[in-house]
Amino acid sequence: MGLKLHGLALSTCTARVATAIYEKGQDFELVAVNLTAGEHKQPSFLAKNPFGQIPALEDGDLTLFESRAITSYVAEKYKDSGHDLNRHNNLKEAALVKVWMEVESQTFHPIIAAIVYQHLIAPLFGQKTDQAVIDANLEKLKKILDVYESKLKSSKYLAGDFFSLADLHHLPYIYYFMKSPWTSVVNDRPHVKAWWEDISSRPSFKKVAEGMTIGQK
Repeated sequence: MGLKLHGLALSTCTARVATAIYEKGQDFELVAVNLTAGEHKQPSFLAKNPFGQIPALEDGDLTLFESRAITSYVAEKYKDSGHDLNRHNNLKEAALVKVWMEVESQTFHPIIAAIVYQHLIAPLFGQKTDQAVIDANLEKLKKILDVYESKLKSSKYLAGDFFSLADLHHLPYIYYFMKSPWTSVVNDRPHVKAWWEDISSRPSFKKVAEGMTIGQK
C-alpha cells in the first residue's frame, strides 16, 4: 500500500505535506475531501482526524494528522532518499531545523494565516474582509520578517546553508500571500525575497503550486 493523502490540492496544509513527499521522491494518492459537503465532519473522516480538518495521511495501518507532524514523519521514514529535510545526521543542524520549525508554527503562521484568510478565504464564504485585521497583522508580519531578514544575511536558509523542513513549512502561506496587494512586505527585504524566490522555485513546490488555485482569476 502506498501513501494516501486525504485533503485538497488548494489547501495550504495539504500542500505542505505534498511538497515534503515530493522532496523525498515518493508518490502518493491524493484523496479529495469534499469540504463543501461537510465530508470532513463525517464519521469516516473523523476516524482519521477527530478534529475534522485536512489533511490526514494513511500509510498502511498508520494514520496521521497535523501537517507538520506528517512532514516530520515523511522526512524520517524516507531519510535515505530524496532531499534531507531534517538533517538527521547532524545533531546541531537538526536542532536548528526544529527551532525554526517552531518559529514558523508559533510566531509566523498565526500572523500570515490571518491575512490570507481575510484576503482570500473569507470572501469565498460570503464574508466581508476585515481590513483592520489585515492591517494589524501586516504590522506584526513586518516585524517578524525583519528578524528573518537579519537571519538570512548570515545563511542562505533559515536553519543554515541547507534547505529543510524549516523553510518548506513556510511555502504554502507565503505563496498565497504573494497573491495579495502587500507583496512589498516580502520584496522590500532583499534577503527574504531571495530566500522566497529560491524555495518557491524548487520542483517539488512548483508541482504542488499548480493545484493551489485560490485567488486565481
